Amino acid sequence: MNGFSNKKKRRGYREFLYIVPFLILVLVFSYYPLYGWIYSFFDYQPPLPFSWDSFVGLKWFKTLFQSKSYVKQTLEVLRNTFAMSGISLAFSWLPMFFAIFLNEIKNIRFRKFVQSVTTFPNFISWVLVYSVAFLLMSNNGMFNSVAMKLGIIEKPIDFLKSNDHMWIKMWLWLTWKNLGWAAIMYIAAISSIDGELFEAARVDGASRLKIIRHITIPSLLPTFFVLLLLNISNFLNNGMEQYFVFQNSWNREYIQVLDLYVYNLSTSKPPVYSVSTALSMLKSIVSLVLLFGANTFSKIVRKQSII
Repeated sequence: MNGFSNKKKRRGYREFLYIVPFLILVLVFSYYPLYGWIYSFFDYQPPLPFSWDSFVGLKWFKTLFQSKSYVKQTLEVLRNTFAMSGISLAFSWLPMFFAIFLNEIKNIRFRKFVQSVTTFPNFISWVLVYSVAFLLMSNNGMFNSVAMKLGIIEKPIDFLKSNDHMWIKMWLWLTWKNLGWAAIMYIAAISSIDGELFEAARVDGASRLKIIRHITIPSLLPTFFVLLLLNISNFLNNGMEQYFVFQNSWNREYIQVLDLYVYNLSTSKPPVYSVSTALSMLKSIVSLVLLFGANTFSKIVRKQSII
């Protein structure tokens, strides 16, 4: 009995050693940078050396709530963040139905072609995506050239300098880039559905739509709800790269999200590094609260925890 117990312990130690490199990577790249939060408690101006003489406590946190300019700007940024994240959340079902659509394509070559074409944009940087947008939507872009030749418009429209429907436009570019990649998990989930269920449904005379409605979609819902809850917990983290490359002086009012606002503060002239760090710290705390809130909601509704 003792030999079995010792063998089990050695196996446990060995399995722990397997994950040690990954734990080190998480500590180095995810937790060690949190040391930078200390700058939110100091009146720090890069590139001056860090000094404890500039300690100001919660001054910058109070500034975020007391300064009218910061309050106004923060509310505007939160509006954009909630709007863009809300649109993405409202259409979070789209990858699931796209995966179902792909699964229903019977021609395997055509299915692989569609999947490859829709997945490839995920590996393109946002700089290249903006280049595509510039070639299509700028004053001299393809859309304006074709539309003017056809007599649809009289003068070119520079869509990239317009703030009209900015939230929808950003969501469309995000969907074009990520739809195929986001559908991969649902495609894997579809492949794990017991094939006998489909065979039994076909024998009973069920149509393809009924099979999708009563077998495929219910089988994918657990995956959908887990991803939905994770998206809710990640509500404030809608990225920066996309909005950074698309921002300009004409659309900044509607495109500047929280992550981009933090970056712009830290790179402004003069930089307000401490304020941007304080705002980033508050965002992380709120995101953590949303994560545990989503997990509690999952426990109540689905009787399952996501963390």
